[in-house]
Amino acid sequence: MTDIDFTGVFPAMTTPFDADEEIDHEQLAEDAQRLEAAGVAGLVPAGSTGESATLTHDEHIEVVETVVEAVDDVPVIAGSGSNSTHEALDLSQRAADAGADGLLLISPYYNKPEQAGLRQHFEAIADAVDLPQIVYNVPSRTGRNIEPETVGELAAHENIRAYKAASGDIAQISEVIEYTRGEDLSVLSGDDALTLPICSLGGRGVISVAGNVEPERMVELVDAAVGDDLERARELHYELSPLFRHLFVETNPIPVKAAMEIRGYGPARLRSPLTDLEDDNHAEMERILAELETEREATEAV
Repeated sequence: MTDIDFTGVFPAMTTPFDADEEIDHEQLAEDAQRLEAAGVAGLVPAGSTGESATLTHDEHIEVVETVVEAVDDVPVIAGSGSNSTHEALDLSQRAADAGADGLLLISPYYNKPEQAGLRQHFEAIADAVDLPQIVYNVPSRTGRNIEPETVGELAAHENIRAYKAASGDIAQISEVIEYTRGEDLSVLSGDDALTLPICSLGGRGVISVAGNVEPERMVELVDAAVGDDLERARELHYELSPLFRHLFVETNPIPVKAAMEIRGYGPARLRSPLTDLEDDNHAEMERILAELETEREATEAV
């Protein structure tokens, strides 16, 4: 099994499209290389930020293959979840065959399984695919919460190595960390704005949307938070907070793709039914990014 240190910043990569809504593999490779050069701990293609809901299974694997081939040393953790266990098993094995170093597994959505069904789902994939796996809890998208006790039970499996916490419930995330202190399980924030609070409770990093736009500062924030430099972590948290908020002013990944376009990282094309960022929100994004650039220049000049 590939060994991954689930500590640090793992950008949830976007999937760039060309004018025909086909995957722009050249831009995708450039994004992966840019993020690796920024010092991130890993890359997460084909997740919800990567518009996985509108990718075919073949496209999922093509995205993973492109990212794997583009980078040198950084681990690639492929989004390979589904609301069907059989489908998730197939996609996970195909991602492994494509060279993925780990898997990000969203909990089954829409069909709302009970906790026993969630345990069976994740354990079936962990039994079948010998890669480090991240259990992803985002009840706002799936309609079902993975309870802390369930995470505690899943953490006993040697292939379940991390938990992406995107419930927004700090008390629950604290409970997960409490229940898994004796296990080899990293708790990662699934919400940029909660990275510092979660790290202060014992979390190890973030699967980050903002990391696509500000990877260096996100890496510094997590390094400071995990390294107990709370003062510097707080400075960076508040410096980046306007961006954190605005990246979710509309449905993710609409704002982050606009932010990447503003920064010169390719066109902000989305697949239907997602729509372009509204004009007033786009103007505010331009303002926020300009302010961050001014702050960067001021810091470098000191």
